[in-house]
Amino acid sequence: MEQNTSTIIMKGKPVAESMTKGLVAEIEEIASIAGRPPGLAVVLVGEDPASQVYVRIKERMAKKLGILTFDHRIPGDTKQEKLLERVESLNSAPEVDGILVQLPLPSHLSEKDVLGKVALEKDVDVFHPENFGLLALKQGLLRPCTPAGVIEILKHYGVEIEGKSVCLIGRSKTVGLPLSLLLLHENATITVCHSRTADIPFVTCQADIIVAALGRPKFLTGDMVKEGAVVVDVGINRVGENLVGDCDYDALVDKVFAITPVPGGVGPMTVAMLMANTVRAFRHRVLG
Repeated sequence: MEQNTSTIIMKGKPVAESMTKGLVAEIEEIASIAGRPPGLAVVLVGEDPASQVYVRIKERMAKKLGILTFDHRIPGDTKQEKLLERVESLNSAPEVDGILVQLPLPSHLSEKDVLGKVALEKDVDVFHPENFGLLALKQGLLRPCTPAGVIEILKHYGVEIEGKSVCLIGRSKTVGLPLSLLLLHENATITVCHSRTADIPFVTCQADIIVAALGRPKFLTGDMVKEGAVVVDVGINRVGENLVGDCDYDALVDKVFAITPVPGGVGPMTVAMLMANTVRAFRHRVLG
């Protein structure tokens, strides 16, 4: 299919590079005051292959920016009490500004309890319920990484959010729910679709902006969007040897005003926002 040359392909890499370039100078400035660089503790429980890849990407980016990483690889059969003790020790470690607990955790561990143990000021993923509440009130220090990345990529490519009708497909606590709050803060009008929504195509066809984050390959098809809509694909699914999003990219690219590719769209922004949160937490701890 020949691509519509007027369609904006919203790649995440240039946006992420622009953001992280600014972080380097900020890190140097604060480090000169603190006498140390920012520190990010990464906790990986078990040997999930996808999680190992994600952790390597995050640690590589941190090193590139001058952020120290403290790698905590923990056996998959670790007991809940031991993991909570490890998180508690990181809470009190002066060299650690951010704590990342890579999800998913093994099934015998309580994600809720572990994430709830992370100190509020070091919760760079913004998964703690109190930080989520502060986010809702627009009072939080940090913003959830993937949702904030979606906002930044839209702004970078000149997509107007204020006053627009936005449809979110998916209501997860990591993407859909926090993103709905951030979009409200940008004065958008939000509709959240999920597994119990009666007629999702009816909703999506009315939307100016659609964000797909439900984890179903190529769910959003060409007949589910109006001409000139903006589509952000947060999904990443392995189909055979290929990685595909929650949107049928080939069916949509000639119809929409702008669209993110998979891979290469929102993914780089998630990592960039994690770095930004770590630096922001560092600044807060050093300068108050």
